[in-house]
Formats: sequence, structure tokens, C-alpha cells
Amino acid sequence: MEEAVSEEYKKDLRDQMMAYKKQKDEETARREKEWQDQLVKKENDYSRQLQQEKQQLRQQVEETLRKTISADFENKLQLLEQANKDSGEKLKAARQKELEFLQKEQVLQTREAELEISVQRRLQEERGKLSEELRKLEEQKVAARENEYQLRLKELEKQLEDQKKLAEEMRRKAEQGSSQLQGEIQELALESMLQHAFPFDAISEVGKGVRGADCIQTVRNSFGQECGRIIYESKRTTNFAPEWIEKLKMDMRSLKADIAVIVTRTMPKDMDCFGIRDGVWVCSFDEVKALAGVLRDGVIRVFTAAKNHENKGDKMHLLYDYLTSNEFAEQWKAIREGFMSMKLSIQKERDAMEKLWKAREKQLEKVLLNAAHIRGSVEGIAGMDSIDLNLGDDSPNLLEE
Repeated sequence: MEEAVSEEYKKDLRDQMMAYKKQKDEETARREKEWQDQLVKKENDYSRQLQQEKQQLRQQVEETLRKTISADFENKLQLLEQANKDSGEKLKAARQKELEFLQKEQVLQTREAELEISVQRRLQEERGKLSEELRKLEEQKVAARENEYQLRLKELEKQLEDQKKLAEEMRRKAEQGSSQLQGEIQELALESMLQHAFPFDAISEVGKGVRGADCIQTVRNSFGQECGRIIYESKRTTNFAPEWIEKLKMDMRSLKADIAVIVTRTMPKDMDCFGIRDGVWVCSFDEVKALAGVLRDGVIRVFTAAKNHENKGDKMHLLYDYLTSNEFAEQWKAIREGFMSMKLSIQKERDAMEKLWKAREKQLEKVLLNAAHIRGSVEGIAGMDSIDLNLGDDSPNLLEE
């Protein structure tokens, strides 16, 4: 399913990428055509401006020539009218004028060539700028396409990861439901085995959601007398939890049972067969039948011995029996555990209060030190008789009268 979903997402992503690439290529071609049109327009504008400047220069040169020639003719007429003696000088001046005119024409040609070069240089710079802008625009488009592709790829990976997590969660819930079903099956098998093995005893099941053990065996002798109780806790998990023992001991006290047994598929790490752990018997399902028979026989023997000693002793014997009974031992153990818990809590509170006292003591020292500094400053300014700065009998304070 994950591969099919992945292929479908990849196909959709490829189609979207091809459409996006086609659209961006068309947009790029359109933009390049616009840039080319602008470039051609700018070149035409520069050419038109150059022609206008050339025309203006030509008109200026013609006007200058016209004025110069007119002045030369007037000078010549004046020179001819005045005398021939000045003809040599006028001729020399005319030649000088002609030389200046030729120099000006050369300057104009040089300026025209420089202007042409400047225009070509500006056109070349504009082409370079346009090329650089087009290159940067193309790089930005490529980077944008790459970023979009990476984002789509990460989105696809995120969706695939979510699908994997969903599948894993569904598998875990299925396994959890299977584990709970297996545990219930083991509880039913345990009850059935005890009922068939000990038909005289009362085997009662503890309902779901009710605090207590899974199964209670009320041991009865051949006369139908109740001799004691054995509670069973059924576990069918892959790991053994130590807190099961404390929980079953609390159930044993509340139900006033004599013996507690944990039937587990996984034994503790340091136990390879049935045994007792902190006052609770631990065994596997294969060992529970034999262990239940032994424990049941022990409960009947203890009950028989107690019955034989009934009404034979006085209060001391009763007190001795009570003090040596399992009920007293469990109650005293509960008292001891409560005492240790209270002692640990008191010690924690004492440590916290000592820490708080130490912090307040440091704060008080800081206040007294600052008060002493203020008292010295005030007494140096106003004297000792104007203001009373005592916090108490011996400590400084900042209280005005």
C-alpha cells in the first residue's frame, strides 16, 4: 500500500513539475522577447539621437562657415578698397582663418568620432546589463523551481512517514488487543484448571474494572470448612514488572488472603522456575497446578493445627497466636511501610525548610548590612538625635519617629 501511494504521489508530482516547467519556460520566452524588443527600441533611440546631434553639428559648422566666409569677403572688400599695401597682411589673416577653420573641422570630426565611440560603448554596457539581468532572472527561476521541487518532495516524504506511523499504530493496537485477549484466555484457563483440580474449593472470578486479584481460591477441607484463601494474578506479557508484587501484596491484605500467587508467562531474570519473591509466589502456567496443590495442603494443615489448639489456651495463647499469625505480620508490615514513607517525607520537608531558612538568613544578613550602611550615612548627615534607625533592641532600621 505504501509503495502504491508513493508511486501515485510521485506520478502526480512529475505531472505537476512538467506543467510548472512548461509554464515557466513560456513565461521566460515571453520575458526574453520583451527584453529584446526593449533593447531594439533603445538602440533605435540612440541612433536617432546620434543623427540629430550630427545634424545639429553640421548646421553649426555650416553656419560658422557661412559667417566666416561672409566676414572674409567683407575684409577682402575693405582691404581692396583701402590699399594694396595691406593685401599681404590680409592674405596672411585669411590663411590663418582658413587654418583655424580646418582645425575646427578636425575638432568636430574628432568629437563626432568620440561621440560614436561613446554611444557604442553605452550600447555595449546596456547589452551586458541586460544579459546579466537575464542570467540572474534565469538563475532565480531555476532556484525557485528547485525549492518548489524540494518542498514537494519533503511533503511527499512527510505523507509517507505519516502513513507508516498510522500503519504502525494500527498494528500496535491490533497486537495490544491480541495480547489482552490472550491474557483473558489464560485467566479463564486458570479458573477452569483450579475448579477441576479442587472441586471442594470455591473458585471466584474478580470482575473487570474491580480492584483486586484475577482469581480467588477459598480452600475448604473435606468437611466443607473454610481453611483460608489463595489469590492468583494472571500475567501473559513479554516482560516481568516488579511492581506486580507490591500490588498483589496490597490485594492480599485487603482480601485477607493467606497466600498470593502470580502466574506469568515470563519469569523474573534471576528465577528459572517457581519460587517466592518478597512474600509472593511466582510460577508459570505449567507449574501452577502442582504449586496450588502444595499451597492448598499447607493452608489446610495450618487451619487444622489452629483448630486443634482452640479453646486450650488463655489470653496469652490467643495473643501469641495473633502475634504469630500471617494477618498480624502483614498488618505490621503495612504499618512499617507507612512509617518509613512518613519518615522519608518528614526528612524531605526538613531538608526543604532548612534550605529555606538558610536562604532567609542570607537575605536578613543582606538587609541588616544595607541598613547599617544607610544608618551610618544618615547619622553622618543629620546626627544621631534627629532620627531613630533601630530595627529592634540591637539591630538598625529605617523607621522614622
